[in-house]
Amino acid sequence: MADRVRVRGVTIHRPIIYGNTATVLTAAEKELAPEGHTHRWTVALRAAASEPDSDAVGGADDLGYFIKRVTFKLHETYSNPSRNVDKPPFEVSETGWGEFEIQIRINFVTESGEKVITLYHHLKLHPWTITYPVAGSAFAAEPDIPSPENAAKLGPVHSWQYDEIVFADPFQSFLTLLTNHPPTPLPKGTKRPVPFHTSNPASLHETKRLGVPEFTSDMEKEESERLGGGAGKDCQGARKVERYID
Repeated sequence: MADRVRVRGVTIHRPIIYGNTATVLTAAEKELAPEGHTHRWTVALRAAASEPDSDAVGGADDLGYFIKRVTFKLHETYSNPSRNVDKPPFEVSETGWGEFEIQIRINFVTESGEKVITLYHHLKLHPWTITYPVAGSAFAAEPDIPSPENAAKLGPVHSWQYDEIVFADPFQSFLTLLTNHPPTPLPKGTKRPVPFHTSNPASLHETKRLGVPEFTSDMEKEESERLGGGAGKDCQGARKVERYID
């Protein structure tokens, strides 16, 4: 069948972000949560562009047209730690007290003919800080974790990574599907807070501004150049572009 023929020499990508948002539980929420839990968090896989005036990072586009399932593998102490999400929004919300690594497995729709890809995200509950080496030591000081009261005043913690899923030599039918659903372009600029990224520690102070951070096309270009023009993640494991934001 013609639609099952791969279109050689063609690549097409879709910009995504994955990460989490966390907030401190209120006194009333703590009474309903398991003992010792301090935060409510949501881990998600979303389109990179944000809706105008939205209080969420990313998510302007529905990714369900090319993603069939996202599996979030949580810490083994959670009940049913492997959470399958079969339709948008691709996210899981929970409460907890500790930070840990979350595995994110992406299954594409059958007509794509693509294999599963796996991403990893370190759940972040506490505000970003920069640590400096201790005098006379090669090691950095441990960051101070703010009290629940002070953390609540700082507002939600955001930790997101930018990436691009690149499809090389796609099947004709899948290429048609993708081209029929162009992604929302990232804005050239934003009035929202400048996202923090570890390659530029000086950007940390910008995260103290109130509001939800947002990715921009300038940041996308800057990060690609910083990594030497590397493309996104494809099913053969090409180098991915990453951006942490807070």
